[in-house]
Amino acid sequence: MSGNSDAFTGLEAAIVLIAFVVVAAVFAYVILGAGFFTTQKAQETVYKSVEQSTTNLLLIGNVYGLASAPSSGIDEIKFSIGLAPGAPDIDLTKLKIVFSTQETSPVILSLGDTATTTTFTAKDGGAGSGLDSMIPAQQVEIDFLVAAVPENTRVNLEIRPAVGAALPFSKTTPATITNTSVLS
Repeated sequence: MSGNSDAFTGLEAAIVLIAFVVVAAVFAYVILGAGFFTTQKAQETVYKSVEQSTTNLLLIGNVYGLASAPSSGIDEIKFSIGLAPGAPDIDLTKLKIVFSTQETSPVILSLGDTATTTTFTAKDGGAGSGLDSMIPAQQVEIDFLVAAVPENTRVNLEIRPAVGAALPFSKTTPATITNTSVLS
C-alpha cells in the first residue's frame, strides 16, 4: 500500500490536540475549584477574626474587695463589666474568670447560682436574679469568693469569653482593709 499518509497524520494531530485541550480544561477546572475553596476559607477566617476582635469586654467602675473579717483580708470580690459598642451578645454560661495572686495558684471560676471560690454570679446591675447572657448597653455585676487576700497584695484577674479577646487586669489590695475596700 503506497497510499498518501498525510491525512492520517493530520487526524492523529487533531486527536492529540483535542486530548490536550480536554486535559487542560479539566486541570483548569480543578485549579479554579481549589482557588474558590481557598478564597471561601480566607473569607471565613476574616469574618471570624472580625467577630473575635469586636467582642471586647469593658471593666466598668471600681473593683471592690469585701471582707467579712477585715483583719484576715478580703474574701469576696465584686466588679461590673459591659460590652464595647457594636459587640455581639455574650453567653455568660461559657465565660471563665481566672483569679490569682503571687502566693496562690490560678483558680478558674465559672457561672453559678451562688458566689463561691469556684463559681461567680452575674446580676443585671447588681440587682435581680442571675443572668445567662449579656447584651450591649447592659451592666453586669460579677461577684465571687476568694481565699483571704491580705493587704498590699496584687490580685490578677482575667475574664475569658467563649468568643473574643480576654480582659486581663491587675489590682492591689489597700494597706488598710475595711469591710468594703476599693482595689487600686
